[in-house]
Amino acid sequence: MPPTFTYPGVYIEEIPSGVHTITGVATSIAAFVGWAAQGPVNEATLVQSWSDFAAQFGGLDSRSYLGYAVNQFFGNGGQQAYIVRLSADGTNGTTAAKAASAEITVMGFDSTVNPSTVTVTTATSGGGLTIAAANPGAWGKNYSIQIAPRPDDYTRFSLAVIYTDPVTTAQTVVESFSNLSLTPTDTQARYVVNILNEQSQFVSAKMDTTTPLKLTNTGSTPTTPQPATPKTVALNASVDGDDGTVMNPNESAFEAFLNHNPTASGGGIHLLDTVPIFNLLCVPNETTPAVVSDLQAYCVNERAFLIVDSPKDDTFANLKNGPTGYTGTNAINSAMYFPWVNQFDSMLNMTREFPPCGFVAGLYAATDASRGVWKAPAGIDASLTGESGLTLQLTDAQNGTLNVQAINCLRNFPVYGDVIWGARTLRGNDQIGSEWKYVPIRRLALFLESSLYDGTQWVVFEPNDEKLWGQIRLNVGAFMQGLFLQGAFQGTTAQQAYFVKCDAENNPQSSIDQGIVNILVGFAPLYPAEFVVIQIQQMAGQLQA
Repeated sequence: MPPTFTYPGVYIEEIPSGVHTITGVATSIAAFVGWAAQGPVNEATLVQSWSDFAAQFGGLDSRSYLGYAVNQFFGNGGQQAYIVRLSADGTNGTTAAKAASAEITVMGFDSTVNPSTVTVTTATSGGGLTIAAANPGAWGKNYSIQIAPRPDDYTRFSLAVIYTDPVTTAQTVVESFSNLSLTPTDTQARYVVNILNEQSQFVSAKMDTTTPLKLTNTGSTPTTPQPATPKTVALNASVDGDDGTVMNPNESAFEAFLNHNPTASGGGIHLLDTVPIFNLLCVPNETTPAVVSDLQAYCVNERAFLIVDSPKDDTFANLKNGPTGYTGTNAINSAMYFPWVNQFDSMLNMTREFPPCGFVAGLYAATDASRGVWKAPAGIDASLTGESGLTLQLTDAQNGTLNVQAINCLRNFPVYGDVIWGARTLRGNDQIGSEWKYVPIRRLALFLESSLYDGTQWVVFEPNDEKLWGQIRLNVGAFMQGLFLQGAFQGTTAQQAYFVKCDAENNPQSSIDQGIVNILVGFAPLYPAEFVVIQIQQMAGQLQA
């Protein structure tokens, strides 16, 4: 509304500029899916370091490649990862994993004893309060809970979660909660069930409403506060924790849980449906063609990129004619790497083979951070960290045969060590001639799609006319110009590098009547210098007198 002019003088008005800044999305948030003995099973969990993963998912476990792949990701430059833990629930021929739990039926203290003694009785059923491991697995056997009433108020108590090292038996308090109550209507909102379920990383709680537990005093209350002797109860006092069936990739049970309940609210890989964004997907050692094809389709739908491991026992002879079953239309959002990588396994005290996806995902992240998503994650700068060699040493001729078949090789060079020496998508076979032949070009396109999708939400329901089209051109053009100045596109001028078209020509009245705004964005991608040709010519008879 224009101001009402009443007095002579100068009036100041702020006029909206129409600028809606578009910010580039993240490009190297990885998602890892696999079996683990510990960790949340009903959500995709964000971890931002190896120690974060170890705390929530138990670290390395020689029965699964998952922990090793995550460790390799962070060790090679990764910063953020979502973890989807697969755990058997008793279907598909598996034995269900169980959470350790303790059912507490009596919790009281004898205040006539100095210091007072806490009494906690556990039972196998019918307890008033059940404290269980936060998620299934035998890991709960190593934990216990310790309860002590407040010395100045026996209606309240503290609870600590204690970890006991199975080798050294050393005990560590990993969590502690004070001033707890057994009463749901506690005025200070310290109800033990709510506190543990909302704040604990290791345990959950529930109260039997038919026989709710009460903190009782079996003696007379002393005139002066008495320090309490805590009572410790093993977390598996009532139900023993169990890992259930250990599921490995390329097995029917693993693959069934990988795609678990895809039409419901989520399960398996579909737990990633609800995360804000992920860019890279790794399912270590999953090489079944039909499953990889499903993963490729999922990545296309999510604008993510799948890193595919070559089968463990594959040789050059197996792959020289190209990968089988991996190169369908959706393969533009995936790339395969060969061979596997040797690394020392501290759990088994030996060197063994590992799928390359964790190393590769970390180097994708490192390259994105240092050079940008438009730089191929390959070359002498893409050297693997933490490995102890490759399982196969390829020659130049073998590398050349596999490269044109869209298989990216890991190579060893005397000066540079083990490096990624290929940057083709699984649609990068020379005979296919796909426009998405190269990894950096495809990943740049995914980056643009996601960034523009997020950055143009403000357009929805705006009046569809030339004013809106001009604002769109302004904002999208500013975003593309910023990328051009960073060196993301070919060309020495903006006109050669990109264009943004949103006008009456591509928005005719028929589109306007349907409520549609058409925005056409073009870009000239940078092609990686895959082949370097040096020409040598001898100069003869050209000496100056």
